[in-house]
Amino acid sequence: MRRALHLLTVVPWIALAPIASAQQGTTAGDTIQPAMLVADQVFISSNRVLIAQGNVEAFQGDIRLRAQKITFDRDSGTLVIEGPIRIDQGGEITIIANAAEMDKDLRNGILSGARMVFQQQLQLASVQMTRVSGRYTQLYKTAATSCQVCDDGKPPLWQIRAQKVTHDQLERQLYFENAQFRILDVPVFYFPGLRLPDPTLERATGFLVPSVRTTSNLGTGLKVPYFFTLGENRDLTLAPYLSSKTRTLDARYRQAFRNGNIEFEVAVTRDDLQPGDTRGYLFGDGAFDLRRGFKLEFEIKTSSDDAYLADYGLPDLDRLRSQLTLTQVRRDSLFRAGAFYYKTLRDTDEQTEIPSSIADIFYQKRYHPAQQGGELQMTLHAHGHSRTSNVDVIGRDVARVTVDADWQRSWHLLNGVIAQTQLGLSADAFDIHDDSAYASSVSRLTPRGAVTLRLPMTRHTASGASHFLEPIVQLGWSDAVGDDVPNDESNFVEFDQGNLLELSRFPATDAREDGISLVYGFNWARYAAGGWQANATVGQVFRETADSRFTKSSGLSGTSSDILLAGQLKLDTGLAITARGLLNGSLNFSKAELRGDWISDRAELSSSYLWLGTDPDEGRSEETSEIWFDGSYQIHPNWSASANLRYDISDARASRAGLGFVYSNECVKVDLSVNRRYTSTSSVEPTTDFGFTIALNGFSVDGGTKKYRRSCSNS
Repeated sequence: MRRALHLLTVVPWIALAPIASAQQGTTAGDTIQPAMLVADQVFISSNRVLIAQGNVEAFQGDIRLRAQKITFDRDSGTLVIEGPIRIDQGGEITIIANAAEMDKDLRNGILSGARMVFQQQLQLASVQMTRVSGRYTQLYKTAATSCQVCDDGKPPLWQIRAQKVTHDQLERQLYFENAQFRILDVPVFYFPGLRLPDPTLERATGFLVPSVRTTSNLGTGLKVPYFFTLGENRDLTLAPYLSSKTRTLDARYRQAFRNGNIEFEVAVTRDDLQPGDTRGYLFGDGAFDLRRGFKLEFEIKTSSDDAYLADYGLPDLDRLRSQLTLTQVRRDSLFRAGAFYYKTLRDTDEQTEIPSSIADIFYQKRYHPAQQGGELQMTLHAHGHSRTSNVDVIGRDVARVTVDADWQRSWHLLNGVIAQTQLGLSADAFDIHDDSAYASSVSRLTPRGAVTLRLPMTRHTASGASHFLEPIVQLGWSDAVGDDVPNDESNFVEFDQGNLLELSRFPATDAREDGISLVYGFNWARYAAGGWQANATVGQVFRETADSRFTKSSGLSGTSSDILLAGQLKLDTGLAITARGLLNGSLNFSKAELRGDWISDRAELSSSYLWLGTDPDEGRSEETSEIWFDGSYQIHPNWSASANLRYDISDARASRAGLGFVYSNECVKVDLSVNRRYTSTSSVEPTTDFGFTIALNGFSVDGGTKKYRRSCSNS
């Protein structure tokens, strides 16, 4: 009796569960998990037949079998299961049937009125299901769908009707024979044969979701991607894109290594926009973890012409950067080396006149001397950039080497005052070519020092709120001694909270501030018990003499800088507002930026406003005023809408605008979008882009974090 029970409880549902052996293949070292049979009655009849009946449940591992009655004839080796039958295997596949009969080896059998459900989404309903050789499940007169099927007789939104469906549990593939794809039970396509991966297979060779794209420049085109698995760690996707005006082949290659990964995207195009020319682009990136904490990264970006990315809806870039970098980050040291190449897509740039080839090496190490205290930072920085032009001044090439030592220490004085001291010395050597205004070899020495006083204060109110206030004052000095050098890297300066207390606010070391400076400011913050918080920073810089290298809108051009105003407000409702501006002596803003973000259960909104005053040195002969908006809203559990807008207030016209709608339920996802680019250049024309994609849910492993299933009406 015990032996019969063991045969009955260990094997039947393993044979019936179609992915058990594929996902839980046993090896010589595996042990069979204990099994258990529970029923209202279990007995052996007079003719040596084991019978379990009444709420029969059998368990082994993550497999569960439920039935009304199980009969096992040991002499004939037949197993008869009376339903309703339900077999669950780890939440991946469920089989439901009215009755089943298996042979003595439990490798072949017939299930009547059977239904197979993958991951509680894709279901295959059939008149009869047959198990063959313990590997194949064959379903006859089958309907497959991931839509909710109700008992009111209404057809699902879509379904695949097939004369026969074979599921290969080892390869995890579904093979349809004489199949029809139906929408609301209306035949749309016919397939003599169709192969699809079952939802438990993460990667499989085959077609991906096609998309339709319509643009004013390229007409209406269809893109049909095909995915190739090239092993466990490689894959290739080819996507032909065809329309009346373009023939394009997109490709993406990905490969994972033990210590890194690479990815390349490329396209080759022949179109009517530039007849007779072969167009395209190549994007690639990769990262590798090397020994001793080094990390190697590369990035490749190139295109055949300035307009290709805009014409084909690719990332909106105006300069393409290719780079190769090697970095090592440790507790007390930083090493970074890189080679960079820039290709401009701007009409206002001349490729031969921009620093297109750049090499940069940076090494910094910090020490904590016991006698002097504080922290000592030693830095070695080598940089070089070149232009392809050899014209005097326009084709200037520069190489420089910087050695820098910087020591800082803090003291806690009376009444909570914190004093910080800084002493530093920099030595720069420059090699300049193709510029007759400067000597070919120049050098510069810059000693510096500063004393900063802070008084951090906190206060707690009876309501539970916390206040923080920190006045700051700094007296600084630096003296750049040496020859004049060209300002090639520090033409654009941003005055903000990050460099308020720096002794040089230029972004690179080819330019350094000189003379005595005084900085005052304060930091303020409030943290409410209810969850909202606010913070602000105010600061200003005074100099002994003005520095003409600072541009008009930088806020630093005079002996007294513009007043820096920055703040942020965060509410517990999901709203965050950030603002920053430079207020000049006439109480006018030379720069201002405002950003707002709001996140709720149904909506996500982001918006920015930017205002820049005129500045010929930064290429602005007119004021710039622009607003940008991007948001989405969940209209209904199945419907969501999104919109984006970039509007130039100064010119009173939009530069970009877009609108999108997405419908998604348990079995289908429809994505509609329209985008308009209004700007035009000598190589790019204004375009309107329409997108349309339909994806059938149920055949994809990753269908998103939210799944909305329609309910059946009881009326």
